[in-house]
Amino acid sequence: MSYYRCQPEAFTAAYLHNLRGAIQSCQYFATNNLNRDFIATKGFSVVFTQAGRTEVDRQFPAFKPYLDRALLPHCNAFYLNPLLLNQGSRVDPHIDRSLRSYRKTIEPPEQVSVLYVQVPADLVRGELVLQRGRQQVAQIRPQTGLLLHFQGDLTHSVNAVASAGSRLSLVCEQYCLEAKALWDIPEFLIESRATAPAKTRR
Repeated sequence: MSYYRCQPEAFTAAYLHNLRGAIQSCQYFATNNLNRDFIATKGFSVVFTQAGRTEVDRQFPAFKPYLDRALLPHCNAFYLNPLLLNQGSRVDPHIDRSLRSYRKTIEPPEQVSVLYVQVPADLVRGELVLQRGRQQVAQIRPQTGLLLHFQGDLTHSVNAVASAGSRLSLVCEQYCLEAKALWDIPEFLIESRATAPAKTRR
């Protein structure tokens, strides 16, 4: 993969409609649990390993078609989160290492996959910016139905949304961990500010 690749219209409008409804009606959907780089955003997170994938499909059936298509077969740990930005929301530059909550020393994900579930046609700003060090390598305007994959070690950010409407995406960090590191990762765990986490460990 050369920094990133895009698949426009990766899913049907009917699937995206159902996915949007499932996310926004989910009991875990609330002010984001992510770090301070995520300004005025909403969402929740699901941590899982290959062994926990069945539980993800059971609790979040709307995610299954996305996961079936997006997940790399050799990756074994994942950090999945819906991400909602409204006017004034932004994401500051960072490199994903969301599994550091469970293991302090961890490499960035091999790949990050983003499905744009809902994007206003008249969206102003809200672009995803990808950087290698200080060099910008891409600025991607989101489009409804676009499936994007980018290298997990890239610094990335989202420009502040300057228009009304909701920019909703489904993001999955994909890790390929050695057995010792994988042992520290929950098979299935929900992170949310809305309620106590649901957890499954070995």
